Amino acid sequence: MTAAVQKLVTFQTGEIARHLKRLSAEDRRLRFGTYMSDTAVERYVDKIDFSRDKVFGIFETGLVLSGVAHLALEPDSGAAELGLSVDSGHRGKGYGFTLLNRGKLHAQNLAYKKLYMHCLAENQIMIHLARKAGMQVVTEQGESDAHVVLNEATYGDHTRELMGDQVALIDYLLKRQTRWLQRPPG
Repeated sequence: MTAAVQKLVTFQTGEIARHLKRLSAEDRRLRFGTYMSDTAVERYVDKIDFSRDKVFGIFETGLVLSGVAHLALEPDSGAAELGLSVDSGHRGKGYGFTLLNRGKLHAQNLAYKKLYMHCLAENQIMIHLARKAGMQVVTEQGESDAHVVLNEATYGDHTRELMGDQVALIDYLLKRQTRWLQRPPG
Protein backbone atom coordinates (compact mmCIF):
# COMPACT_ATOMS: atom_id res chain seq x y z
CA MET A 1 0.00 0.00 0.00
CA THR A 2 1.38 3.41 -0.93
CA ALA A 3 1.27 6.30 1.48
CA ALA A 4 -1.43 8.95 1.12
CA VAL A 5 0.07 12.16 -0.27
CA GLN A 6 -1.59 15.36 0.91
CA LYS A 7 -1.43 18.67 -0.96
CA LEU A 8 -0.04 21.13 1.56
CA VAL A 9 -1.21 24.71 1.85
CA THR A 10 0.12 28.01 3.19
CA PHE A 11 -1.02 27.48 6.79
CA GLN A 12 1.13 24.32 6.93
CA THR A 13 4.43 26.14 6.37
CA GLY A 14 5.35 25.59 10.02
CA GLU A 15 5.01 21.83 9.57
CA ILE A 16 7.09 21.94 6.38
CA ALA A 17 9.83 23.91 8.17
CA ARG A 18 9.78 21.49 11.13
CA HIS A 19 10.20 18.55 8.75
CA LEU A 20 13.15 20.17 6.98
CA LYS A 21 14.80 21.24 10.24
CA ARG A 22 14.57 17.64 11.54
CA LEU A 23 16.82 16.54 8.68
CA SER A 24 20.45 16.04 9.67
CA ALA A 25 23.02 18.53 8.41
CA GLU A 26 24.15 15.96 5.82
CA ASP A 27 20.58 15.27 4.67
CA ARG A 28 19.95 19.01 4.30
CA ARG A 29 23.13 19.33 2.25
CA LEU A 30 22.00 16.49 -0.01
CA ARG A 31 18.47 17.95 -0.30
CA PHE A 32 19.52 21.52 -1.10
CA GLY A 33 23.01 21.00 -2.56
CA THR A 34 24.55 23.10 0.20
CA TYR A 35 24.42 23.36 3.98
CA MET A 36 21.21 25.00 5.19
CA SER A 37 20.93 26.48 8.68
CA ASP A 38 17.57 26.55 10.48
CA THR A 39 17.25 30.21 9.51
CA ALA A 40 17.97 29.42 5.85
CA VAL A 41 15.38 26.62 5.93
CA GLU A 42 12.78 29.01 7.35
CA ARG A 43 13.58 31.57 4.62
CA TYR A 44 13.24 28.86 1.97
CA VAL A 45 9.84 27.79 3.29
CA ASP A 46 8.66 31.41 3.62
CA LYS A 47 9.51 32.00 -0.06
CA ILE A 48 7.42 29.09 -1.40
CA ASP A 49 4.81 30.61 -3.69
CA PHE A 50 1.73 28.50 -2.90
CA SER A 51 -0.28 30.34 -5.55
CA ARG A 52 2.00 28.88 -8.24
CA ASP A 53 4.01 25.98 -6.80
CA LYS A 54 2.65 22.84 -5.18
CA VAL A 55 3.92 21.15 -2.06
CA PHE A 56 3.01 17.59 -1.18
CA GLY A 57 3.48 15.75 2.09
CA ILE A 58 3.06 12.44 3.84
CA PHE A 59 1.75 12.55 7.41
CA GLU A 60 2.30 9.87 10.01
CA THR A 61 -0.35 8.91 12.56
CA GLY A 62 0.57 11.72 14.98
CA LEU A 63 0.29 14.24 12.11
CA VAL A 64 4.06 14.51 11.87
CA LEU A 65 5.12 15.36 8.34
CA SER A 66 7.59 12.62 7.38
CA GLY A 67 8.06 13.41 3.70
CA VAL A 68 7.80 16.57 1.60
CA ALA A 69 8.05 17.30 -2.13
CA HIS A 70 8.19 20.84 -3.51
CA LEU A 71 7.13 21.13 -7.13
CA ALA A 72 8.38 24.48 -8.42
CA LEU A 73 6.38 25.34 -11.52
CA GLU A 74 7.87 27.49 -14.27
CA PRO A 75 4.94 28.45 -16.54
CA ASP A 76 7.05 30.36 -19.06
CA SER A 77 9.30 27.39 -19.84
CA GLY A 78 6.70 24.64 -19.38
CA ALA A 79 9.06 22.91 -16.96
CA ALA A 80 8.66 21.86 -13.35
CA GLU A 81 11.43 21.18 -10.84
CA LEU A 82 10.96 18.72 -8.02
CA GLY A 83 12.85 18.58 -4.74
CA LEU A 84 11.98 16.11 -2.01
CA SER A 85 13.02 14.81 1.39
CA VAL A 86 11.98 12.00 3.71
CA ASP A 87 12.78 11.71 7.43
CA SER A 88 15.56 9.17 7.98
CA GLY A 89 13.29 6.96 10.13
CA HIS A 90 10.80 6.59 7.28
CA ARG A 91 13.14 5.80 4.41
CA GLY A 92 12.86 2.48 2.64
CA LYS A 93 9.04 2.62 2.68
CA GLY A 94 8.67 4.00 -0.83
CA TYR A 95 7.78 7.51 0.35
CA GLY A 96 10.34 9.24 -1.87
CA PHE A 97 9.15 7.41 -4.98
CA THR A 98 5.52 8.07 -4.07
CA LEU A 99 6.21 11.80 -3.64
CA LEU A 100 8.15 11.93 -6.91
CA ASN A 101 5.32 10.25 -8.81
CA ARG A 102 2.74 12.55 -7.20
CA GLY A 103 4.66 15.62 -8.33
CA LYS A 104 5.15 14.15 -11.80
CA LEU A 105 1.43 13.41 -12.14
CA HIS A 106 0.46 16.90 -11.01
CA ALA A 107 2.85 18.60 -13.43
CA GLN A 108 1.60 16.41 -16.26
CA ASN A 109 -2.03 17.18 -15.42
CA LEU A 110 -1.22 20.90 -15.57
CA ALA A 111 0.16 20.35 -19.11
CA TYR A 112 3.80 20.91 -18.18
CA LYS A 113 6.14 19.41 -20.77
CA LYS A 114 9.17 18.50 -18.65
CA LEU A 115 9.98 17.51 -15.07
CA TYR A 116 13.49 17.83 -13.77
CA MET A 117 15.44 17.33 -10.57
CA HIS A 118 18.89 18.53 -9.62
CA CYS A 119 21.08 16.95 -6.95
CA LEU A 120 24.64 16.32 -5.95
CA ALA A 121 26.22 13.38 -7.79
CA GLU A 122 26.80 11.66 -4.44
CA ASN A 123 23.06 11.62 -3.72
CA GLN A 124 22.64 8.07 -4.97
CA ILE A 125 19.17 7.71 -3.43
CA MET A 126 17.79 10.57 -5.54
CA ILE A 127 19.56 9.30 -8.65
CA HIS A 128 18.07 5.84 -8.05
CA LEU A 129 14.57 7.32 -7.59
CA ALA A 130 14.91 9.42 -10.73
CA ARG A 131 15.94 6.43 -12.83
CA LYS A 132 13.18 4.31 -11.31
CA ALA A 133 10.68 7.02 -12.37
CA GLY A 134 11.94 6.87 -15.96
CA MET A 135 14.05 10.01 -15.81
CA GLN A 136 17.26 10.41 -17.76
CA VAL A 137 20.16 11.27 -15.44
CA VAL A 138 23.26 13.18 -16.53
CA THR A 139 26.15 13.60 -14.09
CA GLU A 140 28.90 16.17 -14.60
CA GLN A 141 31.31 17.92 -12.26
CA GLY A 142 29.84 16.55 -9.05
CA GLU A 143 26.21 17.32 -9.86
CA SER A 144 23.42 15.31 -11.43
CA ASP A 145 20.45 16.50 -13.43
CA ALA A 146 17.50 14.24 -14.12
CA HIS A 147 14.68 15.01 -16.50
CA VAL A 148 11.75 13.37 -18.19
CA VAL A 149 9.45 14.60 -20.93
CA LEU A 150 5.89 14.45 -19.62
CA ASN A 151 3.11 12.84 -21.60
CA GLU A 152 -0.13 14.59 -22.40
CA ALA A 153 -2.52 14.01 -19.51
CA THR A 154 -5.41 11.65 -20.00
CA TYR A 155 -8.80 11.55 -18.34
CA GLY A 156 -7.45 8.65 -16.28
CA ASP A 157 -4.51 10.77 -15.07
CA HIS A 158 -6.85 13.52 -13.91
CA THR A 159 -9.11 10.97 -12.22
CA ARG A 160 -6.14 9.31 -10.51
CA GLU A 161 -5.01 12.67 -9.11
CA LEU A 162 -8.52 13.57 -7.95
CA MET A 163 -8.98 10.19 -6.24
CA GLY A 164 -5.54 10.47 -4.62
CA ASP A 165 -6.48 13.89 -3.24
CA GLN A 166 -9.70 12.49 -1.76
CA VAL A 167 -7.94 9.50 -0.19
CA ALA A 168 -5.26 11.82 1.26
CA LEU A 169 -7.91 14.12 2.73
CA ILE A 170 -9.72 11.21 4.40
CA ASP A 171 -6.39 9.83 5.65
CA TYR A 172 -5.47 13.23 7.14
CA LEU A 173 -8.87 13.66 8.80
CA LEU A 174 -8.74 10.18 10.33
CA LYS A 175 -5.23 10.79 11.68
CA ARG A 176 -6.36 14.14 13.08
CA GLN A 177 -9.37 12.54 14.76
CA THR A 178 -7.20 9.74 16.17
CA ARG A 179 -4.81 12.32 17.63
CA TRP A 180 -7.73 14.21 19.13
CA LEU A 181 -9.18 11.02 20.67
CA GLN A 182 -5.79 10.09 22.16
CA ARG A 183 -5.26 13.39 23.94
CA PRO A 184 -5.38 13.29 27.73
CA PRO A 185 -8.70 14.27 29.31
CA GLY A 186 -9.03 17.60 30.94
